[in-house]
Amino acid sequence: MKNTPDSAPSSSAPSDVLATAIKFAAEQVAPSAAQWEREHTHPRHMVTHAATNRLCGLLVPTELGGLGLSAVHAAEVMAAIATADMGFAFSLVCHNNLAAAIAKRGSPEHKAKYLPLLLDGSMLGAFLLTEPDAGSDAGAISTSAQPTDSRRWVINGDKAWVTNASHAQLLNVYAQTDPEAGHNGIGAFLVEAAASGVSRTEPYEMLGAHSTGTGGISFSNVSVDDSSLFIEPGSAFKAAMEAIDLARTLVAAMCTAMLRHGLEVAVGYVSNRQAFGLPLSDRQGLRWMLADVATDIEAAEGLWRSAAHGLSESRPDVAIRAAHAKKFATRVALSGLAQCMQALGANGFRQDFPLARHLAAAKMAHYLDGTTEIQNLVIARSLFAAQPNPQ
Repeated sequence: MKNTPDSAPSSSAPSDVLATAIKFAAEQVAPSAAQWEREHTHPRHMVTHAATNRLCGLLVPTELGGLGLSAVHAAEVMAAIATADMGFAFSLVCHNNLAAAIAKRGSPEHKAKYLPLLLDGSMLGAFLLTEPDAGSDAGAISTSAQPTDSRRWVINGDKAWVTNASHAQLLNVYAQTDPEAGHNGIGAFLVEAAASGVSRTEPYEMLGAHSTGTGGISFSNVSVDDSSLFIEPGSAFKAAMEAIDLARTLVAAMCTAMLRHGLEVAVGYVSNRQAFGLPLSDRQGLRWMLADVATDIEAAEGLWRSAAHGLSESRPDVAIRAAHAKKFATRVALSGLAQCMQALGANGFRQDFPLARHLAAAKMAHYLDGTTEIQNLVIARSLFAAQPNPQ
């Protein structure tokens, strides 16, 4: 298999990885992204192509066959792919995050069985936390995992908003093993989608970003053996929150990249079009509107890089940094891309340009890994945490 520990290079220069990602995005993702959206398709085959370019083990240590990148460099790679299509980039985020989690927390059996398959793209991974009645309140999940006398677990419940749901083969399922223990009763299980009792819904019909392959997955008396327990109750919920902090940071980087691409398209357009005898680029109103977008890009870039460095350095305030980054980047991406579309006039509304597709993805980003309101909850909690209680 490709990308096994024996066949992987001992190290990779981040500049080489980024150059590979940029080329992959330009030559393989961008030409088909509009078609994926028109056809509401999750391009499963493109995950295999990403693996061929060694983009499926960004955070997996080199000794286990991955690239061993820092969070900063992984964010740069995902941002490059999001420039072509954020939906597919987020599909790769979820896949990469599962590979990294198994490398960090998996048993020797998990690593031997699943890592090579995730790294070479022959198995697609998914993260299953959200439920139809438990979105932002992740601790309220009701999917259950009950132990049996034969060292097995029986899983029942429904998961919603699962990225890669349409084709995922390896499911990281968060389930409640002891309701009285609250979030401390939640464990994580590695379940193969081919197991008896696992079923998928039809992929969701959404405003955009269909290349995420988002849908629901249900479990009806799914029996798995004890080795499928991936992260023990008491540790699993914390692991999920750590994964979400990383995902929030990557989403912020991807939104910033989409906005930067939108600005490049808008600047190129107004520089080459005239109205009333003058280039559009000479119109002060347009120039200042796009200048504001440029400022927002610089600010968003600084915030996601701060969060990514916090992750790499295991800073205690990383959740707050990630919340700031995601909240701001998603906000300015949505408003800024609308401004870039406006600079193109009615042409900005056409699918000939990528701006409308980016705009839909920017709106989707407001819900990924915690809504904007949840980011405010994290930030506000930090503001008042050190305040003394009035007597």
